[in-house]
Amino acid sequence: MYALYYIQHPKHQLFIYFWRPNSDCMALEQILSISGKSGLFRLVGQMKNGIIVESIVDGKRFPVHGAAKVSALEEISIYTDTEEVALKDVFKAIYDKEGGKQALSHKEDEAKIKAYFEGILTNYDRERVYPSDMAKVIRWYNLLIEHDAFDPNAEEAAEEAETQEAESKEKKAATKKTAPKKSTAAQSKAGKAAPKKSGGSSVKAPRKAGGAQRGG
Repeated sequence: MYALYYIQHPKHQLFIYFWRPNSDCMALEQILSISGKSGLFRLVGQMKNGIIVESIVDGKRFPVHGAAKVSALEEISIYTDTEEVALKDVFKAIYDKEGGKQALSHKEDEAKIKAYFEGILTNYDRERVYPSDMAKVIRWYNLLIEHDAFDPNAEEAAEEAETQEAESKEKKAATKKTAPKKSTAAQSKAGKAAPKKSGGSSVKAPRKAGGAQRGG
């Protein structure tokens, strides 16, 4: 269910993205933010020196070359006082708060944005998370909901199904490795060779398994 895309440029770093095309909604691994471009984009293909993306708003496709700064939403985290919280977990908190509907507009005044975000992530880092970052998170969330591109419940169900599938494959592989060998009796009956003569003495042929030897 996953495809691996590589983007390499002689003067820039290597980017790796994971794409899960069989999900009912778009997985955050394939939803990208591109520096200098508003909105969000879906990864749909690759080129020799870049990728091809599609806007989730109008479906327009265009190439993005290796020099561009591209971030998959799956890899983005928010600073807190204790640790970093994955963006998808912040999205889920908003989703649960709003019952799967859109949040307030990202264009609201700074005080409303801060109050709303604090209700979602109470311990966010006040020094490193700015109101502009909060507005961007809310804007992205609203875009995803507007275009039916985010459902945390579907994501969890898909991940659980994949985990169960992987466990099932591991069990089958383990069963094959530990399959019981033929019993000793079966092996003996199937092909026990007669002993060779030793030291010139005569050796009688072994009795047949399970029966008395005739003609003694």
